[in-house]
Amino acid sequence: MRHRTLGAGGPVVSEVGLGTWRPLSRDGRRGAARLVGAARDLGITLFDTAGSYGDAEEALGIALRGAPRESYVLSTKVYYEPGGTVAGLSRAAVRAGVERSLRALRTEHIDLLSAHRFDDRTPLAETLTAFGELLEEGKIAHYGFSEWTAQQIAAACAAATEVGVRPPVASQPQYSVLWRVPEKAVVPLCQDLGIGTVAFWPLAQGLLTGKYAPGEPPPADSRAADPTGRLVMDHFMAEPILERVQLFARLARHQGMTPAQLAVSWVLNRPGVTSALVGASTPEQLNQTASAAGVLLSEPTMELIDKIFAGCVYDDVAGTG
Repeated sequence: MRHRTLGAGGPVVSEVGLGTWRPLSRDGRRGAARLVGAARDLGITLFDTAGSYGDAEEALGIALRGAPRESYVLSTKVYYEPGGTVAGLSRAAVRAGVERSLRALRTEHIDLLSAHRFDDRTPLAETLTAFGELLEEGKIAHYGFSEWTAQQIAAACAAATEVGVRPPVASQPQYSVLWRVPEKAVVPLCQDLGIGTVAFWPLAQGLLTGKYAPGEPPPADSRAADPTGRLVMDHFMAEPILERVQLFARLARHQGMTPAQLAVSWVLNRPGVTSALVGASTPEQLNQTASAAGVLLSEPTMELIDKIFAGCVYDDVAGTG
């Protein structure tokens, strides 16, 4: 596993991080402990979660119990309350969210706190002041944003300067070979501002594994077969896209890789990307995907991938946020 510095002055994180949007393991807490243990054995140091991800924070805190605190980077988010209710980014909401996360994660500080979405009801100065207080108190070490537009990020950086808070180090957008919204404005701006990109859903919700065949129903145990999961996948499930994914899978096999490995490698080879968050149900699945770290894709391969998905990518900046 290779590691990179997140932004200008951020923490050093593994190129592949473990995301916990889906349950950490289908086998309960013991399974979660095995998965987190496998991640650590692979050299993964970035663990990403949120208070709105069910019991993910608590499961992660238990799984990491006993590991040296300096040996991993904890990333969590505020904006949503448990259950998905919008709390927003007022000073009170931010502080309450952080205190709740600290308890659930069984830690005294959070390495990276991200604003899960933009809150247009709260002045940026109030949110940034709250982040600044938490930085001074040592309850968070760094902060950033998830799914913010370039304009929102630029405004937040300006607000941070105005209130005397050090700048953010991370942006966490959805980013994959199919979802390329951040490329037009968010990633270039972040590069200019010294903000690192941590990409989530690099497998496009599992679509880029190649397991969804054109003209066939999704596997019964897949995310696309679940009504909730299908809500965030519908725009990917069109027949032309599924056909292109099969070509992508063929290219991956030609490269001696699985489609998942090629998808994650593609993200890690994009400008400005520091790390890619992956989910896994088993240590074996994680081991396979994590091996995408450190793979340098040739320019012809990157160009061929662009050709495969030409006309099928979603890159409308209105999709951010």
